[in-house]
Amino acid sequence: MLGGYNSVRKDAATGSNQSGCVCNLTSNLYPSTPLSLNTSLQAVAVQVHARTLVTVCFVYLPPHDVISQQDLDTLVDQLPTPFILLGDFNGHSTLWGSDVTNSRGRQIEWLISNNCLCLLNNDEKTYFHEPTRTFHSLDLAICSPTLLPLLHFTVGSDLCNSDHFPIIVHYADSGGAIQYPPRYLFQRADWGNFMQLADITESMVSTADITEAVQNVVDCLINAANNTIPKCTPRLRKFRRPWWNEACRDSRREEKRLWNIFRRYPTTENHVAFKGAKALARCIRRRSQRESWINFVSLITSSTSSKQLWKKVKSANGIYHEFSIPILNTGNVTHSAPLHIANTLVHAFA
Repeated sequence: MLGGYNSVRKDAATGSNQSGCVCNLTSNLYPSTPLSLNTSLQAVAVQVHARTLVTVCFVYLPPHDVISQQDLDTLVDQLPTPFILLGDFNGHSTLWGSDVTNSRGRQIEWLISNNCLCLLNNDEKTYFHEPTRTFHSLDLAICSPTLLPLLHFTVGSDLCNSDHFPIIVHYADSGGAIQYPPRYLFQRADWGNFMQLADITESMVSTADITEAVQNVVDCLINAANNTIPKCTPRLRKFRRPWWNEACRDSRREEKRLWNIFRRYPTTENHVAFKGAKALARCIRRRSQRESWINFVSLITSSTSSKQLWKKVKSANGIYHEFSIPILNTGNVTHSAPLHIANTLVHAFA
């Protein structure tokens, strides 16, 4: 579905009266595994190792469906702790910033209270109802008590062409962030100097302890590499948009400027101005995409090799080869940290 991410989704059954669907996208940079849920609710769950093993569950409760309190409690009972429960609950409650509390809101309050859970939401609005030009709090983030002091909740300021604002939950001290080690630039290595420095002598390996001998050789090679091969700090791969240009950037900036004005002063005049800027920005992006594609196709000729052709196609579609780190289960033990996974594999193949 999206390069660099693992997808777990649950769509509305064909022929059913259900509306909407849920999907979880987990970055390949984090070890993860999907969980099987026995529920009629539209929900999916994944266990992700971000600092520790955490269960993340996404749920969608349609606004006009009658939801059983038992179904909600049963869903929570299936989630390994600690967990984060996120989704569009379509419930109003003064507990999370609504002016009134409806029956769905009371259900969610009971779910939190009966299961000793914690609400991460503040009073920020998460939903924009365009017909009435009003803002509401429908999207919630609920977590286990042990996670409450560790997490920080915010709401994005851009609708991203939706009627829901993105809700963002992250570690308060950024402790779950991936630290990328420097990578050697082998194409710029001084191999002649490397061969001189990587001199493995007999004294390095003439020891009774094999572990010490191996470490001596490794230290010699690492020292030689550090002194002869430049390094760079890897960065996350960004999805390239070859059609994105200055006109797209300027129109998008103007759309965001008028949106921020409308959020502060939700008048009819400001709403019309924002909608006009949004339509213009969409028109400019589509025109740029069309022109970029025409230009791209014109560069493909009979002399273009198949290798170059597929490289261009993959680049245009943002297709990259990514490696996903799986969570390993050995007996009754779950290994989710990358170091523990590596050690488990080493012992398995030793």
